Amino acid sequence: MTSAAPAPPTVESRPAVGPAGGRPVPVIRHRGVATLVATLGGLALWLAFPSHDLSLLAILGPAALSIAVHGRGLRAAGWLGFVLGLAYLAPMLSWTGVYVGAWPWLLLAFWQAGYLALLGVALALVQRLPLWPLWAAALWVADEALRSRWFLGGFPWGRLAFSQADSPFTAFVAYGGVPLLSFAVALCGTLLAAMIISEARLRTRAALLIAAVLIPILGAGLPISARTDGNSATALIAVIQGDVPQPGLEFNARRRAVLDNHVGQTLALAERVAEGTEPQPSLVIWPENSSDIDPYRNEDAALEIDRAADAIGVPILVGAVRVNDDDTLGNIGIVWDPVTGPGQTYVKRHPVPFGEYIPWRSLLEKVAPIVNQVPRDFVGGDEVGLLQAGGVRVGDVICFEVAYDGLVGDVVDAGAEVIVVQTNNATFGYTDETYQQLAMGRIRAVEHGRTVLVAATSGVSAIIRPDGTVAEQSELFTPDIFVQDIELRSDRTVASRLGSAPEWTLVLLGLVALSVGAVGAVGAVGPLGAVRRGRR
Repeated sequence: MTSAAPAPPTVESRPAVGPAGGRPVPVIRHRGVATLVATLGGLALWLAFPSHDLSLLAILGPAALSIAVHGRGLRAAGWLGFVLGLAYLAPMLSWTGVYVGAWPWLLLAFWQAGYLALLGVALALVQRLPLWPLWAAALWVADEALRSRWFLGGFPWGRLAFSQADSPFTAFVAYGGVPLLSFAVALCGTLLAAMIISEARLRTRAALLIAAVLIPILGAGLPISARTDGNSATALIAVIQGDVPQPGLEFNARRRAVLDNHVGQTLALAERVAEGTEPQPSLVIWPENSSDIDPYRNEDAALEIDRAADAIGVPILVGAVRVNDDDTLGNIGIVWDPVTGPGQTYVKRHPVPFGEYIPWRSLLEKVAPIVNQVPRDFVGGDEVGLLQAGGVRVGDVICFEVAYDGLVGDVVDAGAEVIVVQTNNATFGYTDETYQQLAMGRIRAVEHGRTVLVAATSGVSAIIRPDGTVAEQSELFTPDIFVQDIELRSDRTVASRLGSAPEWTLVLLGLVALSVGAVGAVGAVGPLGAVRRGRR
């Protein structure tokens, strides 16, 4: 007679029912200690990002929040999520207040921390369910999806994935995009939390630890470069960093100086080409705001760009500001041909609220005079940034657009062979902002299997290979020129093919689990608000 096979181990929380009824006793009894754990988890997340670059610390954020909210009521869980979010995002976003003062920075940090408060509540609900680490990790993705879209178009800065440009987790982004990479990091953390919380047998806790460790091991073993389809075409492309007269909000007070710097660097490159010390590029990339003077309306600016294009003899992708007929502005990339002049354009699709346009301007001007530092609004375009320039299909995104999955994915879907990020980080001085943005470019390179060219007015400019490694990188506030032979890719990674499907799948999993957890929480409450006692 044979005995039945043992049931597989399950993730168990502490079984004791606390004084509130249907939830388990918190693993951390003291509220102050739970707040400290959440704070430390947030600080670990901050340290995972550039320029600290301690990427593996990112798993401690999801782990700490899961442990801190365990067994807590929803109000306490929301507070702990907010604390973690503030400890995480306030220092990471401190660059927003360098030149405009503390209030805009703190308002942004508090606003973003509010999304983490919602996540804390959600985690407290799903921890009542079997396999809760899986649902909790999916809810991290759902929370990032929400704050990347709502409101005012969302603000994706600081997603877990963007801390993983150089880590064992990186390769996941080539198979499911930024959402899968965030999910992998979060799942590793929630599994570690489950191991600590669980009072199951040692074998079960060991299995949880092994599962957590296997995630980065799996990631390290995945190939991160897209499969080639035999297209071995290359193009010599130059990236120009002309620099600005000074950092800060007044970087463009001498707009002609910025344009002259980029013209001068291009003329210097043309001289080296003529001397034979530098090869002739097929395309030159200038950064965002390299011509803050509208070259369509200002003949002098147009003549200067013409002079640079004539000297180098190839098209220049110019970052410019265009004044529209209704006196609004457009942040645009212009393909400037040495023979025919300005041609194809890309208009930035996602202007930055409060940076490039002021929502509710008529109201805010009365209560916050600082908004007058943006006297005219930029208006977004509605066409994907695919440009033909120098025989290359260029996918153009401008500045913060690199943070948005859809905007980058759109240019690859349209047929871009290389991704260009035209950016102007002079406003943020010598802060971490430029390095955080560079890390996003590295993630996008792996995600789509494309070379990413970052052209910045004042740095950091870079050439990023399709595997995410940096081939060339400039210093801040130093003129520089890169000329490199760039592989033109037309193949697609798994992530490029799947698009947003992994994200919506994970969001749906998280929301279904949250609904089940919420129903269970309501079911634990009897008539008149009394709590029904569950079995131990």
